[in-house]
Amino acid sequence: MITVHINGESRQLDAPCSIAALIETLGYTGKRIALECNGDIVPRSLYASRMLADDDRLELVVAVGGG
Repeated sequence: MITVHINGESRQLDAPCSIAALIETLGYTGKRIALECNGDIVPRSLYASRMLADDDRLELVVAVGGG
């Protein structure tokens, strides 16, 4: 089990997973998001290959349209 911190809140994961898997778990698949991991912007092209580790700190922003 690992712990990651998403927007300042701790979340337990059963095992290390990719950023893509976490985004799917959170229900953000297909949404326009920006993600930072440990202070570095992670390009969408790396979501599937970038594995999360214990104590990673993520900042996740979801774009909201409107008018």
